Amino acid sequence: MAFLRTVSRCSVPKKYGLLIDNLNSGFGGKIDVNQAVRKSTAAAASLIQDQQKQAIQTPKDPLDLSFEDAKAAFKSKTNWELLRALIVYQMCSYETIVTNNMKLMKIFKAILGEKLFILLMKATFYGHFVAGEDEFKIRPKLERLRSFGVKPILDYSVEEDITQEEAEKREVEASVPAAGDQLEDGSLKQYHVDKSFADRRFKVQSARTYFYLNEATCERNMETFIRCLEAIADYQKSNPGATYGTGITAIKLTALGRPQLLLQLSEVIMRTRQYMAEIVGGEGNVLRHHTKPEELESKFDKIQDKESLKKFLTQVTYDKEGILHLFPWSGIIDENQELSNTFRVPDLKTGRMARLITQLSVKEEEMFRNMIRRINTIVKAAQEMDVRIMVDAEQTYFQPAITRITLEFMRKYNKEKAIVFNTYQCYLRNALTEVTTDLEQAKRQNFYFGAKLVRGAYLEQERARAAAMGYPDPTNPNFEATTEMYHKTLTECLRRIKAFKDKGEDKKIAIMVASHNEDTVRFAIEKMKEFGIEPSDKVICFGQLLAMCDYITFPLGQSGYSAYKYIPYGPVNEVLPYLSRRAHENKGVLKKIKKEKRLLAKEILRRMATGQIWYTPKGNYVPV
Repeated sequence: MAFLRTVSRCSVPKKYGLLIDNLNSGFGGKIDVNQAVRKSTAAAASLIQDQQKQAIQTPKDPLDLSFEDAKAAFKSKTNWELLRALIVYQMCSYETIVTNNMKLMKIFKAILGEKLFILLMKATFYGHFVAGEDEFKIRPKLERLRSFGVKPILDYSVEEDITQEEAEKREVEASVPAAGDQLEDGSLKQYHVDKSFADRRFKVQSARTYFYLNEATCERNMETFIRCLEAIADYQKSNPGATYGTGITAIKLTALGRPQLLLQLSEVIMRTRQYMAEIVGGEGNVLRHHTKPEELESKFDKIQDKESLKKFLTQVTYDKEGILHLFPWSGIIDENQELSNTFRVPDLKTGRMARLITQLSVKEEEMFRNMIRRINTIVKAAQEMDVRIMVDAEQTYFQPAITRITLEFMRKYNKEKAIVFNTYQCYLRNALTEVTTDLEQAKRQNFYFGAKLVRGAYLEQERARAAAMGYPDPTNPNFEATTEMYHKTLTECLRRIKAFKDKGEDKKIAIMVASHNEDTVRFAIEKMKEFGIEPSDKVICFGQLLAMCDYITFPLGQSGYSAYKYIPYGPVNEVLPYLSRRAHENKGVLKKIKKEKRLLAKEILRRMATGQIWYTPKGNYVPV
């Protein structure tokens, strides 16, 4: 318990099980989840009345699927914002500036001093890519987005600016079990740390990275995520019915626990799949085999430890179609079962029970329970505040555990609607298989399935790590294959939504098409029409980053589709790593920047030609 001494003396809001209430997370003051829930509940009283008012005819523009309508793209922006965007994108086109952007920002800060540097950043990169410094200062941005048909996904984008050496040191220390990290018979090296790739920022530009320091830091991260929920809840209170309870907060599970535990859990999941294939044949996730419990039991005649075998068989999860899980995942999430005693299987070669996970220490078991408690605290708060949680995808060596945990929280909380969403990266060869399997689990266990589909953020790193460590490359061979995978996966989701709709049943699938690729957005819209899925069904939404591809997001929102912007916020000095990544990312998508710059210039010229020198954005659109 020594690792929790620094926080165990703090008061605990019992309702949510928070470990701390006074650690400084950069927001100032104490978190009050109960107050946020009360505010959100108060707003619900007038929700029906406001929705009835909004049901009256509201503006809805025709959608130009070529996404060439500059006026529709930028009607939410002032002339100064258009000019600033043009300048920022032009600067992102210069290789020298982008490559050395962090150095240049630090030089300017040293020359100008703190105050002038902040003013410069707010007038340029920060002002363009970041919504504001805290949950109060971002409110005008959220209000304006809403008035033009766009909803928010909040992300407190403060990132540590640590050296490569420090990142590697932290990651290696936090990824090795107390019993040591030795490859044993049956171990999968993909799910073990490699110092060469311990800095998980390597070749990654479009995703933030958390490095584990201690349990207290994870508590602060949890507090930060709940403050994002609180900001959404307050926003919905001030605009009753404005988002129809569909504000979103994004979280990462690596922010909430020790990476070693995710690595070990991921290895257990993949070894379980191999074990099931060896026992009954076939391949893939356990539930895909449709094996009956009695069929499995018949394979274990030679097992000597009958008592342990009986315990193993009683914890198997199954339904009338067959076995869903070999292990009691619901017990792990809901009842704090110990991992070391849970992940044991009958070994047909030895006739004894064998562990699929390294023996965990008492401290490691408690760390895992803490991680699950933090996730549960966040999701429970989201449910009561009527806000959605979007769990970001991460590297493939973490992802099996992230997906498994996320699905169990879907099972627990997505009983009446989709509150928890998982993220699927379509640059992976197994994306369609994983989504199909998880859709099947949701159907068989009767919960709402929520998914965000992305191309992915770790492509180059995944390829380099696989080549260096000698395991199969998990990624698709090229961009075209990734696009095909994205479209196939989305089509499968839409097909299943249509099946629900045709039967007149609740449409228990909600999908976010998170893409800056206009061909993919067009594909989604055309497929929606083909399957008879309307925007008003509220099962498909679209998402892009703030200040990127506005020519896609705003026309969608203004034409009646559910559209979101990913809203980063935080103090200027603390979001510099985020701004650095945005600059690098824009350099990598020059084709999109070229179009954005052309449309920006076109709209500026149109306004000047029509005398709109002091243009003030005023929207009265209603988000779907």
